[in-house]
Amino acid sequence: MAKSSRGGAGKSLVHATLAIHEPPVGTSTTPGGLIKQFELEFNPSQLTLSRQSQWKSTPTPAVRDGVVPEFMGPEPREMSVEVFLDRSDDPDSNDVMKQVESLLECCEVTTKSIAAKQPSPPWVIFQWGSFSTARFTAYVRSVEVSYSLFGTTGMPIRATCQVSLHEIPSKTKGQNPTSGALTAQRVHRVVAGDSLQSLAWREYGDASAWRAIAETNGIDNPGHLPTGTELVLPAAEEVRH
Repeated sequence: MAKSSRGGAGKSLVHATLAIHEPPVGTSTTPGGLIKQFELEFNPSQLTLSRQSQWKSTPTPAVRDGVVPEFMGPEPREMSVEVFLDRSDDPDSNDVMKQVESLLECCEVTTKSIAAKQPSPPWVIFQWGSFSTARFTAYVRSVEVSYSLFGTTGMPIRATCQVSLHEIPSKTKGQNPTSGALTAQRVHRVVAGDSLQSLAWREYGDASAWRAIAETNGIDNPGHLPTGTELVLPAAEEVRH
């Protein structure tokens, strides 16, 4: 089956991404350094968002029609997204297997978090262009993989993954006070001549903001910035804070 047969939103030129980050250290709610930028070759044809609120009611024998429930608070948002992987045009490829492993590793504790004595799986951010309705920091609650096509050696070359994301609430809403829109991080691929200072000046008008870029991406040596490296650029609001 040709890749072009995948219908729906998969034809969009703007690809959705799942940015996989180290968990933060301490009490921060800002994701740590970027581990991998997982680009979805086929955009989801459907996203499922859900949210619940908690209410509590304690039955009382003296009340005939039941007691008025007490609102306990909102639950974090949850999102379910389908990730379709296909290498049917290259039966000897192991790309599908590697991509599935990357998703499954989102449920495993990272080495750096163990070293920091705060064991945690990665934190992730799902983003699809300017689509911010479903953009939030989350952890991967579950990954369910269905392999549907195999190469001649038994290597999976097509898979559908159901990924369940559970929001990690931040201390602040992370919103633009004038528009109410979620602050947006961007991903920049390093080109020859780039430096953290030049990126900070171009992005925020302040070369000293390079430290925020370094911290977000877990960069220990700001002088070593290999070409092709993908950097997460924090939103301007986050840098000011």
